[in-house]
Amino acid sequence: MKKVTNDIVYVGVNDHQVDLFEGLYDVPNGMSYNSYVILDQKVAVMDTVDQYFTDEWLNNVANALGGRTPDYLVVQHMEPDHSANIVNFLKVYPNATVVGNAKTFAMMANFFGQDAIANKLVVADGQTLSLGNHNLTFVFAPMVHWPEVMLTYDACSKVLFSADAFGKFGALDVEEEWACEARRYYIGIVGKFGAQVQTLLKKAANLDIATICPLHGPILTENLGYYLDLYNTWSSYGVESDGVVIAYTSVYGHTKQAVEKLAQLLRDNGCAKVVVNDLARCDMAEAVEDAFRYGKIVLATTTYNADIFPFMKHFVQHLTERNYQNRTIGIIENGTWAPVAAKVIKNMFANSKNITFAPTTVTILSALNDQSNQQLEQLAKEMCE
Repeated sequence: MKKVTNDIVYVGVNDHQVDLFEGLYDVPNGMSYNSYVILDQKVAVMDTVDQYFTDEWLNNVANALGGRTPDYLVVQHMEPDHSANIVNFLKVYPNATVVGNAKTFAMMANFFGQDAIANKLVVADGQTLSLGNHNLTFVFAPMVHWPEVMLTYDACSKVLFSADAFGKFGALDVEEEWACEARRYYIGIVGKFGAQVQTLLKKAANLDIATICPLHGPILTENLGYYLDLYNTWSSYGVESDGVVIAYTSVYGHTKQAVEKLAQLLRDNGCAKVVVNDLARCDMAEAVEDAFRYGKIVLATTTYNADIFPFMKHFVQHLTERNYQNRTIGIIENGTWAPVAAKVIKNMFANSKNITFAPTTVTILSALNDQSNQQLEQLAKEMCE
């Protein structure tokens, strides 16, 4: 039994069965579904876990309770990896009161039916629930990343139960760097809602936080400024690291040849960090993560059906639907008779904020020639300025 504090116990589970989180994101190191028990004059359980871990979770809860009966189940987020066991919990503890906001209970009715919850406590933003020594204040965080999401701040222990905020991919029994998988998780799942995360960070700035307990990933207890600063950068669409990303598709190898040459030219011009992603073969979420991490990107692709190659189109859609902004974009287009890739790409970013296109567009007519080689050299200089 893992203790967060003397009277807050971790009762979550690790999932190494899942291959795709949300049916989309590759999670080679699994996932954690976190849940917590606060032991006070009254007892609160914070969220449930995924449906495949009912017995393990209920056993964890029972061990933490030590024979006591929970008074409350606080539901911070209704996504099924956290809410699936609400009804199963109530079968074991039928007198417990379920705590959530109005939107929480509307979703609960959708999932479990109108009469599934007997005892409800509907809370408002900023409302406090006393357990005795622990006073839980509910902090609404709509669209981080569902509209009903709320966080819970315990002033007694200075713990912020942060729902999906500050979470990451990966089970807790695997050692790995926090930032890489937290970045991929944030950008993929929450990235569109930067403005809402900024609002949450402003609320959090008024709280004295010593520990962050997310619903995924490790409990954060040290150097919290590091995590808060990264969240501020990500949610304000700032540049985290200096470097140039090249994302490309290539049909017969000529565009790939141009990309390889550009990567070397970038290094020769002083760009210390150059990241190259073949969109047909790489993890798309990793490529999207790189695009948001670095401040400059080159998109290299072929004209395809009077449009752009499908993997590139899919990639750009990932960027634009997540409010990609404040970036410099270079373009390499390839086409044997009517290259239109550059035009298509620029149109796709038409509604994106603060996008600067490099002055030089490299146009390849089937294969590199003297003119397109010169354009590559010029593009490399522009991207390294």
